[in-house]
Amino acid sequence: MRPLLRTLERATVRDIALVCLADALVGASFGAISVSGGLPLWVPVALSALVFAGGSQFAAVGVVLSGGGALAAVATGLVLNARLLPFGFTVADVLDGPRWRRLLGAQLLTDETAAFALQQNEPRRRRAAYWLCGIALYVVWNVSVLLGAIAGGLIGDTDALGLDAAFPAVLLALVLPSLSDRRTRTAAVVGAVVAVAATPFLPAGLPVLLALVGLLFAGRPEAGESTRKAADDAHAVNGEKEAVR
Repeated sequence: MRPLLRTLERATVRDIALVCLADALVGASFGAISVSGGLPLWVPVALSALVFAGGSQFAAVGVVLSGGGALAAVATGLVLNARLLPFGFTVADVLDGPRWRRLLGAQLLTDETAAFALQQNEPRRRRAAYWLCGIALYVVWNVSVLLGAIAGGLIGDTDALGLDAAFPAVLLALVLPSLSDRRTRTAAVVGAVVAVAATPFLPAGLPVLLALVGLLFAGRPEAGESTRKAADDAHAVNGEKEAVR
């Protein structure tokens, strides 16, 4: 870990630490909600270690707690995780080396690790940002889920604490800074409307993918916009800070 810390700027390391803190709160809420809903402690712990995808874990547990079967829960998680496929192409250059390293790197692929990697311009820093964020998040997420699951068994009624709102709050904090751009705002609004309208008619997970229709209404990028991409990515990642203030 120390070589990775030396490779990155102090501001990037600080931002990664803030994201880990925000995800720790989300992970604790996931563990608490799962156990208080009636699932055994090993279920959220195993999901966190093997799946390591907050949105898919919340969705899968939500399906089970609402009466759905295991197959429906797995299908929902797979549908939500389909968004990571294009992320894999964009950060493929950081997952070089032997097969075991590529497999480990693929397990660490999340929205956050991809965002921090894309924020860096140099290949060496891209790899450092990806691996530092991925390893730190994996450790923090699994520890916080375990502690949350233990606390959930003691608290009982987690709805009274509003823990179910933690995950949407973190995502909202991440997205809000990007909405200052007109094209992004248009795509987000159209996608949200489509997803909400489709929710009563489609299985859980599909409305989220259907929201990608909003990209068709974003329009073409303005001249020179590609040169500002790194700055925009950094601005979006910094939105995570608001989740812990």
